[in-house]
Amino acid sequence: MAKKKAPAKKSESYIAKAPIRRLMKKEGADLVAADALDKLIGFLEGAAADATKEAIKITKADKRKRVTAADIRKATR
Repeated sequence: MAKKKAPAKKSESYIAKAPIRRLMKKEGADLVAADALDKLIGFLEGAAADATKEAIKITKADKRKRVTAADIRKATR
């Protein structure tokens, strides 16, 4: 009998690799290394998390529950 392979560990990534790879190729990167893609995704997820936290602070300061595009805009400036 053949040995069963252990299931590959999935990373806790919220951003899919394929769209980011397409974006990088659209911007002129002919070949994209997997580790470069992972680094960019990590950076984008961190930036998104920081912007969301700041937008939530703005929303709570205005005594609202819904985070709006304006809140994100203010948080990213």
